[in-house]
Amino acid sequence: MKKISLVSLLMICISIFMIISCNSERSDDPVISNESVSAKGSTASKVAAFGKKPLSIMYVEVNNNDIREVGKYKLADGRQLFDVAIIFAANINYNTSTQKAYLHFNDQVTNVLSNKNMYIKPLQDKGIKVMLSILGNHQGAGFANFPNQAAAKAFAQELANAVNTYGLDGIDFDDEYANYGANGTPQPNQSSFVYLVTALRELLPDKIISFYNIGPSADNLSYNGVTVGSKVDFAWNPYYSTYSAPNIPGLDSAHKGAAAVNVNPATSTFTNTSTVTNYAQRTKNDGYGVFLYYDLGSANIASYFSKATNVLYGQNTVY
Repeated sequence: MKKISLVSLLMICISIFMIISCNSERSDDPVISNESVSAKGSTASKVAAFGKKPLSIMYVEVNNNDIREVGKYKLADGRQLFDVAIIFAANINYNTSTQKAYLHFNDQVTNVLSNKNMYIKPLQDKGIKVMLSILGNHQGAGFANFPNQAAAKAFAQELANAVNTYGLDGIDFDDEYANYGANGTPQPNQSSFVYLVTALRELLPDKIISFYNIGPSADNLSYNGVTVGSKVDFAWNPYYSTYSAPNIPGLDSAHKGAAAVNVNPATSTFTNTSTVTNYAQRTKNDGYGVFLYYDLGSANIASYFSKATNVLYGQNTVY
């Protein structure tokens, strides 16, 4: 047997060290999966940070109403009634020349966002989170028909840019009125919505992502082992004056809303006071973490909200 020189011995030791190091790195690879960078690690802290459960969330039709009305309602102990105000709504539009989806703001939404110090910051200064809802616009573009991951990432980047530009607290997805197939657009597919929320979560790790559980996106909530529920913070029932918790794989009851309350008496889906009280009690009994309202106007309806808040928080609402 040949004698091993000091140089040879040193080279052998270096080789062994490199093999061990590589093996050690490879052993960590399975942990770094799509699921491991999900929202799951942060949702509990986000809920706790609001200081009350369930959270009260209000959609405001900014085409007709002033979102600052959300900040005028408080509980009797001085806390804000609403934890989240949602600007309803921006749109996902379709450019027929580039054949790509893009983010669109109508004049009213543009006014709110461009004047963020007037409309958004006053709410945030009161501790209310302000989010932007994204809605289809009859042009064939939607969250469920991105043709590939790159297209979904590109739209997610537009959403993230809007959040960062206007100082928003998150994005809400509402898969209505897309009119899939219009302008030659493809039909919904299984991967699109998962790709979209995954990309947005990576871009906005500390912001809120919510899902109004409706449309083809609601039928395509998992792909390649990744669930939408592992990426979003909240999801809720989209059908007003009904009580039904969404089934979102990867999302627990504390981050769902079963009650859907329409506060506008001029609409066909208005939720009457006895139903509001009933939904509040069921939400409390069932342990759901969200109580959802829609369509706040300028009238003082504190007595209406008190039907819910006396059950949920043990106190009246004041205006």
